[in-house]
Amino acid sequence: MKKDSKLSSVLHVLLHMAHNERPLTSDELALYLGTNPVVVRRVLGSLRDSGYVASVKGHGGGWSIACDLHTVTLLDVYHAVGSPSIFAMANRMDQTVCLVEKVVNSALDEAFQEAEALLINRLGDVSLADLAKNFSQQMKALKQTPDSAYQCANK
Repeated sequence: MKKDSKLSSVLHVLLHMAHNERPLTSDELALYLGTNPVVVRRVLGSLRDSGYVASVKGHGGGWSIACDLHTVTLLDVYHAVGSPSIFAMANRMDQTVCLVEKVVNSALDEAFQEAEALLINRLGDVSLADLAKNFSQQMKALKQTPDSAYQCANK
């Protein structure tokens, strides 16, 4: 089953926007992710609807952060991108008369719910400002310039 990397991708481009003095175009952001600009626009549209980013059309336009990074958590962004499924694992059959399957489903459901709750809580504890600070610290520690730190796309 294919993994859903939408949250990771959105956080990636948000950090690029947070560390830029000017709006970034969909083409620029797509280069960071090694994807198509249409994908970037589609995903950032939900963040714009939530008030986390803004977009300006035309020359000099692009996407920029429209929120206070200290008040927006990873959980907020997770919800803004549609709360994608946390796990690719699932029960073999949800509706069954088999008692063995019911016992297995019950145990797995409980484990999945506990793990999801733990992850959701953790996402709520981390702000975009925390990520931005961590990035800045790592860039300094590695003595990288923003240009070299931004070479992200895996080609």
